[in-house]
Amino acid sequence: MWVKRLLKYLVGFFILSLLFLGLFLGSVYIGIFGPLPDKQDLIGITNEQASLVLSNNGNLIGKYFAENRTNISWEETPQNLVDALIATEDKRFFEHQGIDSRSYLRVFFKTILLGNKSSGGGSTITQQLVKNLYGRNSHSFLSMPVSKVKEAIIASRMEDVLSKEEIILLYLNSVPFGEEVYGIQAAAKRYFDKNAIDLKVEESAVLVGMLKANTYYNPRLHPDHATNRRNQVLDLMANEDFITVEKANKLKESVLDLNYTNYQLESEAGYFVYQVKKRANAILEDLQNSQDKPYSLKKDGLRIYTTIDIKLQKIANKAALKQISRMQVLLDKELAQYGTRKKWEKIKNLDSDWKKKENRAILTFNGIETQNISKADSLWHYYKMLNAAVLATDPNTGAVLVWTGGNNFRYLPYDLILAERQMASTIKPFIYTAALEAGFEPCNYFDNSLKEYEDYENWKPENYDKSHSEEMKVAMWYALSHSLNLPTVDLYFETGHEEVANTCRRLGLDAPYEETPSLALGALDASLYDIVKAYGSFANNGFLVDELIMIEKITDANGQIIYENKGVEKSKIITSTTSEQITAMLELAINEGTGIRMRNTYGIKTDLAGKTGTAQNYSDAWFISYTPSIVLGTWVGARSPKMHFRGGLGSGSSLALPISGEIISSIEKQSSLKRKYITNFSFAAETTVAIDCDAFWEKGVTGAFNRFIGTEPNDTDDKKSQDIEKPKEERNKVQKFFDNIFGKKKRSKNKAN
Repeated sequence: MWVKRLLKYLVGFFILSLLFLGLFLGSVYIGIFGPLPDKQDLIGITNEQASLVLSNNGNLIGKYFAENRTNISWEETPQNLVDALIATEDKRFFEHQGIDSRSYLRVFFKTILLGNKSSGGGSTITQQLVKNLYGRNSHSFLSMPVSKVKEAIIASRMEDVLSKEEIILLYLNSVPFGEEVYGIQAAAKRYFDKNAIDLKVEESAVLVGMLKANTYYNPRLHPDHATNRRNQVLDLMANEDFITVEKANKLKESVLDLNYTNYQLESEAGYFVYQVKKRANAILEDLQNSQDKPYSLKKDGLRIYTTIDIKLQKIANKAALKQISRMQVLLDKELAQYGTRKKWEKIKNLDSDWKKKENRAILTFNGIETQNISKADSLWHYYKMLNAAVLATDPNTGAVLVWTGGNNFRYLPYDLILAERQMASTIKPFIYTAALEAGFEPCNYFDNSLKEYEDYENWKPENYDKSHSEEMKVAMWYALSHSLNLPTVDLYFETGHEEVANTCRRLGLDAPYEETPSLALGALDASLYDIVKAYGSFANNGFLVDELIMIEKITDANGQIIYENKGVEKSKIITSTTSEQITAMLELAINEGTGIRMRNTYGIKTDLAGKTGTAQNYSDAWFISYTPSIVLGTWVGARSPKMHFRGGLGSGSSLALPISGEIISSIEKQSSLKRKYITNFSFAAETTVAIDCDAFWEKGVTGAFNRFIGTEPNDTDDKKSQDIEKPKEERNKVQKFFDNIFGKKKRSKNKAN
């Protein structure tokens, strides 16, 4: 009797269970626990993709993403990767229709009843894909059953509308690999710095092995775990006859060989990539307004093709790091000598909490280091740190070739290329440009004597090296090439403030409207961006580009061009004659003037024009140089103008010039770069004649005779026009006789910055 009753209860329980199961499945199916995608939705599945930033030769230099993913096609998927995935995650993938009943039975008996957790899961690749695409919602104690049923239903539907190859591809393009990396292409780039199609068997095994636990098996964080897991995957591939046992054993003996690359943390052009992002967003906003077709920089997998020369960028980064790390040692010694740290702490009035030491990560010239230091130590470390900025452009197109905005974008993101600092002597070519445009000539002569200007708060300018002469006037070309301050101030007054200021403003420099004589010596703040752009007018025959270009074109994920740069607008700001004469004078600055280290220290042989710049208190060091094909600007200093060298080590020729010297020397040594950026100047014959005169004229007896025979400029109010009537040969013979008597010097040895 009791047996029949028990059987009755069991049958009843079984029927109720079936009814409950059917009711549960039906409720999930009709969407009570949330809607399910239909077949049409599944056909239209697309993954969000990261937008890629590419250099001018197609190298990847950065990404913008909500999820770091780059989709690939089936043709870009290596077979060894597919084999590793099938062998490890779903060896009957090509036999089932999204649900593997045999796997469920294995899970039930081995995992649940026998407690063997190593027997594997029951989810197919299709079900895992569904979970990756749609996630799992919380439904209290029913969360797991609901999620599993949903995934089974969606997987079955997916198998009806997508081929097996499409499912694998969708899976590989969406699966997470840790570190905010999604999809096999992004993972291949991150861990091996290669495209997915180029993955070796053992590399595919590493990445597939990560799918089980992407942090625990992360090859960068846990190489031992990753190696063991890789070997398991290789064994599974051998079990399925995808590779031979012999090959598996050989590959298992190989060392884990990573080439880890994180473009967000270690980009060679981090500052540039950030600036490109701002410009790309502006372009996309304009496209949306004009075409009513919104694009997302973070989700649509766009390709941004930029102007940056990544090879040159790396050279610039290396040169900047080499220089500032070397000079930092000298600055530290100087600061210690003068007790600057103690004075700084006294001003800051730091309490004891600031001096408590603990392990802190700080940026050094060797990378990120953990040191046992206090907050005060950390603050002082960054306060005294030298920084370098490098900007190189093509003066003809306005294309940005190098953009190094500082020492490390991740830790010091403020872009020093855009920071406005005192121009110092880098402004002088623009002062001289105004004079030439006003009618002066390179062989006009200007006073080199000390003067005190009572109308300007008793301002008393000096030459950099304190040299001066009451008996000497200096030729314009010599004053500029040797960066003499006193003749430049005289030239400023002779030209007039309005002419000088208007010329500066036409070239993009924000010169004051009121008369400011100190403007002639660089008492004007400007960014490296604006200075390099303005110098481009000298290299480009007087034409100034309206803006510097960073983006050549943008395509969508399918390669269709959605934006293309049509070329930059140019304006003729100065005459060709003026630009040639300024360039000729600045070439003399390299050959024999303030930039001579480019020749005698760095062995630069190419035609090169350049100008140094040193702020009055050595807070800013500049060097701008150019050929007809490239303008290269460098700046070095601390982030605060209050921190600086006390003397010549902080000059433009000592601090900034060596970076340019290393860069241009590297260009000369590499044929591919040399062809691009080394172009000789081509001056008109008149330009050479225009600067063919003595460096200076002495007053006194010799000067009087020179005036008599017509070889010294007539010291009248009209200094813009000097006609020498005597034949040159006759003058030279007579003058040479008197020079031998009175000892007239042809060239001054004075130096300036």
